[in-house]
This record gives sequence, C-alpha cells and structure tokens, in this order.
Amino acid sequence: MAKNNNGEWTTIIRPKESIWSLNMKELWDYRDLCSLFIRRDITTMFKQTVLGPLWFIIQPTMTVLLYTVVFGNIAKIPTDGLPQPLFYLAGVSLWGYFSGCLGKARGTFAGNANLFGKVYFPRLIVPISGLVTGLLNFGIQLALFFIVYGVYIYWQLPGYEYLNINAYALLFPLYVVMLAGLGLGFGIIFSSFSTKYRDISLLLNYVTSLWMYATPIIYPLSTVTNPTLKFIMQINPVTSIFEGFKYGFLGAGEFSWNWLGYSFIVMVVLLLFGVIVFNQKQRNFMDTV
Repeated sequence: MAKNNNGEWTTIIRPKESIWSLNMKELWDYRDLCSLFIRRDITTMFKQTVLGPLWFIIQPTMTVLLYTVVFGNIAKIPTDGLPQPLFYLAGVSLWGYFSGCLGKARGTFAGNANLFGKVYFPRLIVPISGLVTGLLNFGIQLALFFIVYGVYIYWQLPGYEYLNINAYALLFPLYVVMLAGLGLGFGIIFSSFSTKYRDISLLLNYVTSLWMYATPIIYPLSTVTNPTLKFIMQINPVTSIFEGFKYGFLGAGEFSWNWLGYSFIVMVVLLLFGVIVFNQKQRNFMDTV
C-alpha cells in the first residue's frame, strides 16, 4: 500500500475476488511500467550487437531467399502466380509477429520469477508489453514487404501483373489484433501450466515448429485439394488471417468471412480461458516456479 501527501491510501493490494477478475483500470494505472518493460526489451534485443535493428531485415531476407531456393525452385511449390519473394515475405512477417507474441507470453512466469517475488504489479503487464515490443520487429519487416512490393510495381518485374491490392487490405489492423490476441491467449495458458510442468515449454517449441508448416506460409491454401486435409488446415485459427492478408495486399488467396469470424471467436475464447488460468496460477506460482 502507498499514501499520498494528504495521508490517503492511493494503492491497496488485496487478493483477487474471482479468477475472472481483470482490473483494466489497474493495468492502465501501470502503463508507465509497461513502457519501461518495452524499453527494456528493446534495449536487450540490441545490446552488444553490431548490426542492431538490421537483424530484423537480415533474418526475414535470408529466410525468404532460402524458401525461394528450396520450396520455390527445387520443390516447385506454386505461389498462386505471385512473385515468390513477396509471397514468402508476407507469410514470414506475419508468422514472425505471431510466434514472437507467443514466445513473449510463454515466458511470463519463468522469465520474471525474481521480479515477481519482490514487488507487486499486474502480472499481465509483462506479456502485454511483449505484444507491443513485437510490433517494432513486425513494423520493420512490413516496411521491407512494401519496399519489395514497390520495386515489383515500379520496375514491372515478372509477376507484378498479378499484384492487386484491394479493399480487403483495410482489415489489416484486425489481423494484427487477432495475431496478438491468439499469441497472448496461447502464451499465457502455456506459461501458467509450465510453472509446475517445465516440459510443457519444450512441448510448445515442438508444437510451434509443426504449427508453422500447418499454416499457409510456404504454400497457398489453394494447393490443398484434399477436402479433409483442407478443412483441418482451416481449423488452424491463423490460416484465415494469413490468407486474408495475402488476398487483400497481393490479390491472391482464399478469403472467407466465416473462417475469419471463426478465428476471431477462437481468439476471444482463448483470451478468456487464458485470463482464468493466469489468475488462478499467479496466486501460488512462486511456490512452484
């Protein structure tokens, strides 16, 4: 607890009355702390590095080149007629933000145990700050995407005639919110259970690797002709987001309001369930972490 100059209590720490409790006012009151965590994460990313933010460009560039050689030229996997660099860069950028949100949220308890044991603040501040920090990486890669996009249009490189940005691109903010929400939901659920069962973190690493190949990043959804397999892939809540992004900005993909609505519902359910589990585990996680 803390007092102001008039001797009145300004902060009262009390146990949560319900596992459903989510004090948004408290989170807002600690926004300065959230900003501090964001600056800490950014500083840590660039600490003792020679190239600094350039790694955010080098990493997706090398990944796209690898995908172009292996999946585009050797495996001959089609890209719906789109230029391979743009097709792969779109998927790599989106997946990088989603997996980054998932990874930051997953390490909430294990990575901040010493801090949590010394001072009180809303624990959800940590994974939320991770979502904002990830926007820096995502923004740089998205800028690279639009630069390459402009190069294809301006110089009329092979495949530019298939590029067709349309009104569905206006849904981009929704895609970002959904990726962040899904990453946060999955992340805090796994983080909560991994406080007691450490092998869950190892399982998540394995699941994330497989999850990437179950998402249309290196191939378009249109190439999946088996109805059962295609349905299974569409159950993946991030599939509709990836396809919607490519449909809006590149003019190719399979956009569906129904599947996008399904993904949004999954995100909401995951966040609600994640808050329940998170509130329950944070009460005694110091005893098990």
